[in-house]
Amino acid sequence: MSVKKAAAVTVGSLAAGIGYASLIERNAFVLREATMPVLAPGSSPLRVLHLSDLHMRPNQRRKQAWLRDLARLEPDLVVNTGDNLAHPKAVPAVVQSLSELLSAPGLFVFGSNDYFAPRLKNPLNYITKPDHRTHGQPLPWQDLRAAFTERGWLDMTHLRRDIEVAGLHISVAGVDDPHLKRDRYDTIAGSANAAANLTLGITHSPEPRVLDRFAADGYQLVLAGHTHGGQLCLPFYGALVTNCDLDRSRAKGASKWGSHMQLHVSAGIGTSPYAPARFCCRPEATLLTLVAAPTGGGHAGTRAGQSSPSVSAR
Repeated sequence: MSVKKAAAVTVGSLAAGIGYASLIERNAFVLREATMPVLAPGSSPLRVLHLSDLHMRPNQRRKQAWLRDLARLEPDLVVNTGDNLAHPKAVPAVVQSLSELLSAPGLFVFGSNDYFAPRLKNPLNYITKPDHRTHGQPLPWQDLRAAFTERGWLDMTHLRRDIEVAGLHISVAGVDDPHLKRDRYDTIAGSANAAANLTLGITHSPEPRVLDRFAADGYQLVLAGHTHGGQLCLPFYGALVTNCDLDRSRAKGASKWGSHMQLHVSAGIGTSPYAPARFCCRPEATLLTLVAAPTGGGHAGTRAGQSSPSVSAR
């Protein structure tokens, strides 16, 4: 093959890949399902819908329709780990898309793109500059918070709460977005309620410094988002970056943190309008079925040696 022909093939393949990532995969929404053995022994299963990183704009009709359809799952609990907005007029679209899910018990924290609009940035900064945060215009997060709380969802920003869902006692704590360094873990510090069926931590960005604090306080499960699963991934390699200090192997899905705590990171549903592409990393929501940990030695300790939770996609 001549150099000219090889170059043409390379350019054509690159163009096809960009077209696929920006036009097809970023709209190829998928529901993933995972079973995680994190509840106290003897607990009945709990179905948790984990949503994150909607990055909603008013005209994204396909995404909005897909989100509305998630209500058919009838989860016991919805957990939203932030970055709902990508436009100052997107609050109505988010609320309408989640309208039926807002009737279910729900918990939420916010991320950077609830507080500030995304901005055009050099994509190489994600690789060459770990601390590349720049703020866009302020977004109406107060309006979104009011809409969520008026429907009964609980804002977990720097709060600890004990709630009952589907007959289970859940002890929950959450922090503000670590990506913006707004987390103040000391406001919720202290041992998790060991008498609960589930101790649950919630954060937008899964920064290791925050995960370590949750683990030290004895939380059984932490839910987070922010990473977009890497967003642009390579086959057989995975995420190139996580946009935080979390290692690439945990960019999405379930993993164990320390000896006792489980972590679930959502790859998220949207993208920044300035980086509207996904490759080998479909946009997703996750239906987590939480089940009792095996008995013997206490339900926290027995999880330490367990294999990865089972996962499926549809």
